[in-house]
Amino acid sequence: MDAGALIRRARRRSGLGLRALARAAGTSHATLSAYESGSVTPSVATLERIVGAAGFTIQTELRPRVDAGSRLPRGEELAAVLELAAKFPARHSPTLEYPPFPPRRKDAS
Repeated sequence: MDAGALIRRARRRSGLGLRALARAAGTSHATLSAYESGSVTPSVATLERIVGAAGFTIQTELRPRVDAGSRLPRGEELAAVLELAAKFPARHSPTLEYPPFPPRRKDAS
C-alpha cells in the first residue's frame, strides 16, 4: 500500500475530514490532499505523525518474498509465460481443452 492510500484509509476510518486531520497533524489540508493524491510523498516521520493524528500506528514486518530464489532469468521467465499462454485457445470453442497441470498434492491446501 502506498503512503497516500494509507493516509486516506486512516483518515476515513477515523471519521475525520481532510481539514480536521490536517489540523490535528499540524499540516495544511492542501499538503494532506497532495499526500493522499500521490502527487507528493511524505517522509516516514511525517507519515507516522499523520497516521498517529488519525489515531493509528504504523507497524511493519519483514517477511521473505514468496518467490525468493525461484525466479528464472527475465528472458526465460517470459518464454515460459508465452509457452503456457500458447496452450490456451485464443477464442472459446465448444471443445475447449485445458493444458495439462500436475495433480494437486493432498497436503497443499
